[in-house]
Amino acid sequence: MTNLLLTKELPPHSEVSALSFYEAVAQRRTVREIAATPLSPAQLSSLLWVACGVNRTSGPDGLPGRTAASASNSQEIDLYVALEDGAFLYNAAAHRLDPVAAGDLRTAAINPHQKVDCKAPVQLIYVADLHRLTHTKGFAEPGLHDPEIQKSYYFVDTGIIAGNVYLFAAAHGLACWFHNCDKSMLTKALALRPDQKVLFAQSVGFAL
Repeated sequence: MTNLLLTKELPPHSEVSALSFYEAVAQRRTVREIAATPLSPAQLSSLLWVACGVNRTSGPDGLPGRTAASASNSQEIDLYVALEDGAFLYNAAAHRLDPVAAGDLRTAAINPHQKVDCKAPVQLIYVADLHRLTHTKGFAEPGLHDPEIQKSYYFVDTGIIAGNVYLFAAAHGLACWFHNCDKSMLTKALALRPDQKVLFAQSVGFAL
């Protein structure tokens, strides 16, 4: 199905008119009622860069630095983006969206037990790549191989990215909601490996 989708080249992220940092913190909140109105390419580009884009070419341990910290700079959280026409993987190094699966998977990014009719134009799906934790190019501490410690790392690292998204949304007048998702369905639809784990999702769009 991926051959039905094309790579989405993103425009350069830009510093557009936004609230100050302190104003954005004051406005940060969860808004579940989100309109179906699409984000512009420029808005989507800046959103993804703020979430976990490359902000310096030479970061810790020789890897490009990201806007979100991670355990031993393993950068183990992948950001999948579900849009109306398909699901994509955010390629931070190239700042583009690489095609993964055709079709609208946005409803799968909502836990079916939540019974929420969310029409958000963008669903961010957080996936942990355990291989990157155990094979980090950073400091290879023993805990990176312990499944319980791994959980603490990838949950925290996801929260850091989600926090960036919340602040971006607040600064730019967007609605944002971090929530559970249909992990089983997304694992199959995204053709993930056994060492990749779907964690959470985050809806972003304009408030109703």
